[in-house]
Amino acid sequence: MPVSVVRFNLVEPDATPESLSARYQAAVEMAAYADGQGVDTVQTEEHHGAADNWLPSPFTFAGAVLGATRRIAVTVSAVIGPLHDPLRLAEDIAVLDLLSGGRLVTVAGIGYRPQEYAQFDVEWKRRGALQDELLETLLRAWTGEPFTFRGRQVRVTPRPYTQPHPLLLVGGSSRAAARRAARLGLPFFPSAHLPDLDTYYKERLAEYGTEGWTMMPAENTALLHLSEDPDRTWAEHGGHFLHEARTYASWQSTDIRSAVKSAATTVEELRAEGVYRIVTPEECLAQGLDTYVLHPLAGGMPLDEGWRGLRLFCEDVLPRLKAREAGR
Repeated sequence: MPVSVVRFNLVEPDATPESLSARYQAAVEMAAYADGQGVDTVQTEEHHGAADNWLPSPFTFAGAVLGATRRIAVTVSAVIGPLHDPLRLAEDIAVLDLLSGGRLVTVAGIGYRPQEYAQFDVEWKRRGALQDELLETLLRAWTGEPFTFRGRQVRVTPRPYTQPHPLLLVGGSSRAAARRAARLGLPFFPSAHLPDLDTYYKERLAEYGTEGWTMMPAENTALLHLSEDPDRTWAEHGGHFLHEARTYASWQSTDIRSAVKSAATTVEELRAEGVYRIVTPEECLAQGLDTYVLHPLAGGMPLDEGWRGLRLFCEDVLPRLKAREAGR
């Protein structure tokens, strides 16, 4: 069965506190609806200081979603590890893991925006060492036993629900990230379809004598929105997708490898490119994807349009995907 994902980053350019509050509440309501319809995962992410209000606090949002749902997983993809205090992050993830019965998934990356490090007065050049410290601390903290942290004896309680620890993946597109994951025996989440890096990760697993696995994006990754009339939706709402694509592209240097990367400068170019796709239910079924990523509130999408697209997927596409799989 293909995996179904609903992604939220809560972007809204020129938002008011009232409109942004409504967007956050709608996202939680959408997550609860998706949970009831059988969607597999809610995905969220972390960025700081963005003019368009990109979500900066993914674990707070994850807590709201987990509290409003009963079955669906919530994936933070990705937390910018070096910006977090390791002990506090260990506590926060443990509490969410307990509250949700093990439904929280964390992908730990190091980010790619120096200005985010500057905002928190964290040294950009130390990000690799800080990421190592973070991951090692999380794994030790979740044992519930005392250990030495920065020269002092500490202990993190309570222990998480999931044993031996909550699901934690190492994200990235570099050999350093793959090597870090292998050394710690953690799963690896490449930021794009990178088979060579997967091979390198598996070689390092053998070298370190550890075990792990790779969760790699498909070669063609698309962000989907459902519509009965894609031409109309592109005309009315394509600017929201373009805003997000242009913002994301402006943050990425040429050496950043990402599953979702656009070079489009106009709505027409974006539509032709195929990174963002507005499709009918029938066209969605014909995609033949391993993972269907719905992005109902992309770039400040109006709430009613977001709901319309999400319902089309959940009520018209998802049951047929399930029936197709059951018939195999």
